[in-house]
Amino acid sequence: MNRRTKTAVLGLGAALLVTAGATGATWASASASTSASSGERQREAAALTGRAKLYRSAGDDITFSFDAHLAAKDNDDPLKATGTFEWSHYAGGDGAWAKAEVDCLVTGGKVAVVSGVVTDSDLPGAKGKRVGITVHDTGRQDRLGYSWASTGNPVETKDLPKCVGSAPFEKVKKGTGDFTVVPWNPKF
Repeated sequence: MNRRTKTAVLGLGAALLVTAGATGATWASASASTSASSGERQREAAALTGRAKLYRSAGDDITFSFDAHLAAKDNDDPLKATGTFEWSHYAGGDGAWAKAEVDCLVTGGKVAVVSGVVTDSDLPGAKGKRVGITVHDTGRQDRLGYSWASTGNPVETKDLPKCVGSAPFEKVKKGTGDFTVVPWNPKF
């Protein structure tokens, strides 16, 4: 390598290090929360956020959105998760929507399971029912599953425990959104 090539390679390497450092700092800042007791910034214990439509070849309009969080101070208790999630399913002019209050959030790697109790819905009998949803954040085309997959309706689900969902068998429709999972790191 001649001197000019070495200088260019070193300059490119320094630029990559600066970019990687800035990207890491941005990610850490975006996923951090302030700890009131110490004044330090630390990331949430777990989170599931985002909005997307599911892919259905028949053209059903199915949307899910999540704003579920487990604070760093509650790292040892996923039942202290907070937030909401919503979904709607319409086909041929018929359908329904629902909103649930989070009562549990467990994440592992890029998979999250969130459950909650339906607080508002236009689906008769849905209010007060617990539902669970599983999301796989693949980064390309996320996947999703829901506790009523085998019954076809959240109203038909009986006595669902907290933090139970089905395998993420549905695909998110490309270009409609993206889910983000912050992995949980419990201390065992």
